[in-house]
Amino acid sequence: MARIERIELSMVVLEPKVKRVDAIQSFVAQETPIVRIFDSDGAIGIGYSYTIGTGGHSVLELLARTFAPALIGREAAMVEQIWRDLLFLSHATSVGAITSLALAAVDTALWDLRCRKAGLPLHVMAGGAQDRVRLYTTEGGWLQLDTAAIVADALQAKADGFGGCKIKVGRPVREDVSRLVAVREAVGEGFEIFTDANQAFAVDEAIRRAHHYREADIGWFEEPLPADDVDGHVRLAASTSIPIAVGESIYSPSHFRDYLQRRACSVVQVDVARIGGITPWLKVAHMAESFNVAVCPHFLMELHVGLCCAVPNARWVEYIPQLDGVTGKAMRIEGGYALPSQEPSLGIDWDEQALAGLQAEGSARRITAR
Repeated sequence: MARIERIELSMVVLEPKVKRVDAIQSFVAQETPIVRIFDSDGAIGIGYSYTIGTGGHSVLELLARTFAPALIGREAAMVEQIWRDLLFLSHATSVGAITSLALAAVDTALWDLRCRKAGLPLHVMAGGAQDRVRLYTTEGGWLQLDTAAIVADALQAKADGFGGCKIKVGRPVREDVSRLVAVREAVGEGFEIFTDANQAFAVDEAIRRAHHYREADIGWFEEPLPADDVDGHVRLAASTSIPIAVGESIYSPSHFRDYLQRRACSVVQVDVARIGGITPWLKVAHMAESFNVAVCPHFLMELHVGLCCAVPNARWVEYIPQLDGVTGKAMRIEGGYALPSQEPSLGIDWDEQALAGLQAEGSARRITAR
């Protein structure tokens, strides 16, 4: 083992690949805090997390002022111990988005370091359950797009080998149904149509809409209600045969436990950044497995492909390309499946020159032993 000697922090700001609008918000920019951990053997681990336009500087400050100094001198291989110590160090702000995003940037860097030193790719280091996972695309299903556009995108996705697409919902119910049915009629059977409400509805409206959305034979109804309304999800799940998907906006394993124990969901969309890193992501994935529930994580396809291939109950990777401009090799896709990188790392081929060109002013920090 080797001790952590230095931490370098920065943040890059990435513009969305396409305009992204859902029922409650727009994806303004991906603020991407990046953590580089250097150990006494000379090894380096690189981790990151993200926001959709706000809060990135708060994440960076928590890293610089609290987490990074606490890492100096620690044994880098003690990943579980470090994650828990940092969680308790920040107990006054946990559970919450800013803390989870900061924890994730550290934890992914530690896992990257661990993989590099072991000479193993992430999907093997974390479990080695699968060698590929099916892909669905979200990039052509945003709420502002007209019906013709989402139909054309779905047809192209099917032609490209994708197994499904996601359509954002939140227009008047008959408009939503008309859009979904148009896509279903175009793509036919054997192609999944997922829906995502981004927490826009109250329980009664979600139950009503689930009844109407059945006409399009949808694969799941994602984030139909606010994420903290477990009771509402219990009522909704009991009222419909449509799978209910949650997890994008859940920040602790215990919250997922509540959903699973109460049968409030049937698809877990745990997000590695919002749950606080790879360490808790794996806990949630294995917990879901014990309930015979599939894992289909939200966003971050470049990182989630390795994690999905690490566990046996991962079913889908969400295709939203966002790192193409700051990486060399893109995620491998074959026949509509995402394939994990075989490199001994997280599998993300960072382009350091591109990162430097997009670095937010004043974000660079360097923390060493005092």
